Amino acid sequence: MMATLILNPEAEARVRAGHPWIMRHEVAKTRGQVRDGDVVAVEGRKGDHLGMATVNTRSRILARIYTRDDRPLDRDFLADRIRAAIAYRRQVLGLGPEGGVRWVFSESDGLPGLIVDQYGPCLVIQLLTLAMDQRRQVLLEILDGILSPAIVVERSDVPARQAEGLEEVRQLWKGELAGPVEIDECGVRYLADPLGGQKTGFFLDQRENRMLVRPLSAGRRVLDAFCYTGGFAVAAAVGGATEVVGIDSSSAALKLARENARRNRVAERCVFLEADVFDQLRQMEKSGERFGLIVLDPPAFAKSKRNLEGAYRGYKEINLRALRLLAPGGVLVTCTCSHHMTEELFHEMLRDAARDCAVRLRLLRKTTQASDHPILLGMPESQYLKCFWVTPLDE
Repeated sequence: MMATLILNPEAEARVRAGHPWIMRHEVAKTRGQVRDGDVVAVEGRKGDHLGMATVNTRSRILARIYTRDDRPLDRDFLADRIRAAIAYRRQVLGLGPEGGVRWVFSESDGLPGLIVDQYGPCLVIQLLTLAMDQRRQVLLEILDGILSPAIVVERSDVPARQAEGLEEVRQLWKGELAGPVEIDECGVRYLADPLGGQKTGFFLDQRENRMLVRPLSAGRRVLDAFCYTGGFAVAAAVGGATEVVGIDSSSAALKLARENARRNRVAERCVFLEADVFDQLRQMEKSGERFGLIVLDPPAFAKSKRNLEGAYRGYKEINLRALRLLAPGGVLVTCTCSHHMTEELFHEMLRDAARDCAVRLRLLRKTTQASDHPILLGMPESQYLKCFWVTPLDE
């Protein structure tokens, strides 16, 4: 028989408000045998049904609610949810694989632990939980039937799987893949590397922010720090920047950045430096360099709450340096992709950096991840990307 988790009052209130996670200590009582990877029913203290969840006793997140009704996590359910997620991207957002798209975004699409991206003919799946890992074959069959991709890659090579008791997997499941795949993002051509790149091959979550950078770059000298494969750098050059400097510590990423610049016929205005960003920003400050637009898009400094204090210092350091490198009238676009660094804390950090520079900042806008990475209201963790666009009041 299916097991049932009965929640304590705090967890029940949070689940009713829309959060899908249940921690180990939040279960007041269990009925039946809980088996890892299986589906369990979730109830409140008075016995009312709160939903169905997948369970893993090895994980800090004991259970993840995938539906508020009583449907099993079978082939029909998975197919229905995947079709609905794809329809939302196609019909509401107008997105498709030719420009790169995230078809499924885990809890935000009611499929905890499943990520599905597509770059042209190449579909990339990522299985982050035991329950999804156990359903790998049926998921591959469903996706193949709906999307008919020529190539299928699995990029389940992420540390999050260790918390589920799973090994990392990087696998080509269908077709042949000789190297990166080209996508066209609103007229800008990029190479995505599904087998060898970060995440699933490209940072799709910054799509809309790259589009905002393009008109803002016209006539400016631009710095793209932590540039990876040059997403913001190339967008800025296409937008009319007079010169773009990209900095990253990865030679492999910079090789793709230079190729991205070449494919968009802006290589003559792009310079890519292989260096430690912290060191390079200090050197640029000493040299008196100035930029009209600076983009800071570092990796997640705070991968857990334990790292938050050090992450705060790291974010403050690079933002302080960037503010000192801004030309009069310049704009700083500064980002964090860690859900542990809340918007409020990131705001506080930026105020601290501005105070130490004796600069007053005006907020132009705040943005977040692209719309095919939807935010689930009731689950703050689903809004992981925060971007502040600021300009100094004092010159």
